[in-house]
Amino acid sequence: MSRLRRFSLWRASAPVALMCAGLLFATSATNARGTDLRPSRNTTLAGLVEEQSRRSATLTRQHAELSQDIEKLQTQQGSIAPKLAKQLKDLSEQVGTVPVTGPGLTVTLKDAPSQVVKDNPDVDADWLVIHQQDIQAVVNALWAGGADAISIQNHRVISTTGIKCVGNSVVLHGVPYLPPYKITAIGDRRKLQKALDDSQYIDNLQDYVVKFQLGYEVKTESSIAMPAYEGTLDLQSATVPGFPKVPTASPSVTGSGR
Repeated sequence: MSRLRRFSLWRASAPVALMCAGLLFATSATNARGTDLRPSRNTTLAGLVEEQSRRSATLTRQHAELSQDIEKLQTQQGSIAPKLAKQLKDLSEQVGTVPVTGPGLTVTLKDAPSQVVKDNPDVDADWLVIHQQDIQAVVNALWAGGADAISIQNHRVISTTGIKCVGNSVVLHGVPYLPPYKITAIGDRRKLQKALDDSQYIDNLQDYVVKFQLGYEVKTESSIAMPAYEGTLDLQSATVPGFPKVPTASPSVTGSGR
């Protein structure tokens, strides 16, 4: 083939190759939607949990800001009657939509250390991690001890709060969290501690604390500043008698216990 013919073929094929390359770049950009196509950054569960937690925190802040805007607009429309204002304040404290302060204690729960897991390959893995039942047992004991308010991972616990186990993370208000888990309660510290000591479930948990070094630590606090609940108050599973039930999508969760 002559040099002239080779040159002509090159001139003819070069635009086609460039067009194909451009198409690949455009397809890649469309699929990525501006994100990194390399999966290594978020392949670990910890990375996914942290990403979702940050996203949830951002949405929660936006919700709080919008709620404040609504309250300001309501205030501009005129003040409400003093009796109604007091009733609203009392109900807000009971529901958990206002911040509170006071003495109390914090319970921290942790999974067994990685070295303990390696040293006990024949032990059921469920025995070496904290489950939703463990967190629920602590929360229930604190309520029984007269807690005025409780938070988990610095998120206020209200009447509709659900604690769910998904894999080796715990989901609270739709957001996954990894250990350590911190449960904080405001109230009489002696009564709260006694309620923890009297809990049969927590007494059973202490056996695993001794055998497999699960983390269980109670710390007294002289002053706790607990945030208000800033999420939605809509019911997701329960219904109010006399009101029609509205079906809602609920993610499937699995949990295991000792």
